[in-house]
Amino acid sequence: MTENRASPQPRRDFIVQAATAFAGVGCAAALWPFIDQSNPNAGTPLPETRDVELASVNPGATTTVEWRGQPVAIRHRTSDEVRLARSVAVQDLPDRAARNHALAKSALASDANRTKAGHAQWLVVISLCTHLGCRLALIPRAEAAASSEGWICPCHAARFDLSGRVRSGPARTNLPVPPYGFLTPTKIRIG
Repeated sequence: MTENRASPQPRRDFIVQAATAFAGVGCAAALWPFIDQSNPNAGTPLPETRDVELASVNPGATTTVEWRGQPVAIRHRTSDEVRLARSVAVQDLPDRAARNHALAKSALASDANRTKAGHAQWLVVISLCTHLGCRLALIPRAEAAASSEGWICPCHAARFDLSGRVRSGPARTNLPVPPYGFLTPTKIRIG
């Protein structure tokens, strides 16, 4: 006598599919907090403007403030740093665009086009690497004076000069200059 038993194969297929689906749902549930943290906080609108007092920033020093969720570096450049930044020929730059929100997109990346007239000692840039958005690190002051570079990406080694222009590494564009203006000689409003 032959028994008519169902083959165990369909049951195994169901168990494998159910286990795979359960694992997929579990992974998605575990990853959700990390994905959700990328969303802006809907309960707290980001400020459109940020006032920054500059009197305490010494020549050669940089302060970083948050504006609209982005780090903005404000560098009080020495006269030597301004001279070094202004001596760079635009045609030698990987990116020749000024990337200054106050100027036309066709404006060249001269140092004068990346600072405010009459305030060449102050450089204001968004200090996120234009390669993959990493937060930039300051190059030590002595090294900056020798190399005329001000920032480096610690992750991918993109380097930016004392005017926030890309000089080497995988980044291909200059650091953007956010919209800002001087309220007094020692106070600016970003935004």
